[in-house]
Amino acid sequence: MELTVTLKRTARTLALLAVAVATAAGCAPGGLPAGGGGTGPVGTPTSSPPVRSSASPSLPPATTPPRATTPATAPATAPVTSTPPGTATSSAPAAGACGRAAGTAPTTRITDVPLGSQVVSFGPQGDTDPLPTAITAAPGGGSWLAWLSPDSQVHLGRLDCDDHLVGATTTVAGVDLQDIRADAQGVVVLLTRPGPQGNGTLCGGTSSPTRAMWMVRFDNAGRQVWERQVTNLSASLGGYDPGALFVWWYNHHGTLAFDGANYAAYFEAAITVANGGCVDIHEGDRMQVVNATTGALVPGHDSFAWGCSHAWDSHITWDSRTGHFAMVCATDNNCRIARPGTGQTVASGACDGTLFGGDLVLAGAQGYWTAWSNGGQARLEHFAAGASDHTVVTADRTEHSHLVAYGPARMLLTWRSGSATAAQVYDSTTGAAVGAPFTIAAADHTYVEAKDYPDGSVAFPAVGATGSSVRIVRVMPLR
Repeated sequence: MELTVTLKRTARTLALLAVAVATAAGCAPGGLPAGGGGTGPVGTPTSSPPVRSSASPSLPPATTPPRATTPATAPATAPVTSTPPGTATSSAPAAGACGRAAGTAPTTRITDVPLGSQVVSFGPQGDTDPLPTAITAAPGGGSWLAWLSPDSQVHLGRLDCDDHLVGATTTVAGVDLQDIRADAQGVVVLLTRPGPQGNGTLCGGTSSPTRAMWMVRFDNAGRQVWERQVTNLSASLGGYDPGALFVWWYNHHGTLAFDGANYAAYFEAAITVANGGCVDIHEGDRMQVVNATTGALVPGHDSFAWGCSHAWDSHITWDSRTGHFAMVCATDNNCRIARPGTGQTVASGACDGTLFGGDLVLAGAQGYWTAWSNGGQARLEHFAAGASDHTVVTADRTEHSHLVAYGPARMLLTWRSGSATAAQVYDSTTGAAVGAPFTIAAADHTYVEAKDYPDGSVAFPAVGATGSSVRIVRVMPLR
């Protein structure tokens, strides 16, 4: 078991032994926390997010905070540059150019891609560590690839049908890379940047940097079109001011989804509340929607200021069948996999520090499948409007797994297996296993997600042969 996972389990176990879990039946959709957020008396952490170090804050409880202000708009001021990649060999793929051949059994193609710049280490894989890279399908069958360099720059480039880097790369300022999604007009990157600290004083614990979560939009030529903050920091509202919704040391991974007109960002966040003459900082999650063309915040559309609390492993997908974004989180509010918009329980877990959520995909008929684990056993849960109505106990005996659509009728579950990645195909309607498990000769990363492609293939980035390359793992389509 990796050290990072051991630390996460220890932190959660100590927290849950010290303080009873919140008794509210659901998350707090659409508003702000109704209990269950924050930390307990100094020296007794009660948050389920893992403690990164002994210096991580530990704060007294607080009352429910006032409603936060609307996120501020900021001009596109971050530096954007274009530089040649290490291997520019051809033009980006034209629409419909990639028709990868389907086989009768899964086959894997692994391509080492020189990036022309360093990428942060794949080694630390805690949920407060930087994400090194992310990939997404581009219309036409190619990809957009993003990677984070040690100098706090997010690099963005195009991959052709053979997963080679082509054309020029774009660079934009970002402390942490979160996710990337593309459409016919360009691509959106979700990242964090430094934010104002504010004037509040912590009621206890050690101060940590305050940061803001941003969506940044680029066109297909790599030119920045707009950027939008989806937290609410501004010149007059810093992270340590009451009402701030921001990114702190707490786990803060985020994911994107696209409905054809708008991008939704669902991510773990922090919230600051007054407690007498000092402030407490709580942890939960937040979903905001931004128009793909204008960069304006869009009200409604299943968005909320505050969802599950505490939250980790927050995942989102767009469901065109219902016209809604669907989401799940892992939460220590009754220790379960839950839906933040409704507070409904998808699956109940145990408060033993081993509860982790996985990805969310559309089921073949109706509803959704999500992967999750407790006690080192991964399961698939099918659900529609409420709780799970079908459970599949998988062969995955690790803590973290990844689930992704694999063509129109199947899904692919992957998980760490030593220095390699194990995988199993499932029917996305019945949940039945399809074929035998197989091994992918590339290392898994706890938080780097696999993405599906229109031709039925699946791809994810993995640690490269050098510190300035990544491997693109592509599982080819299945008949």
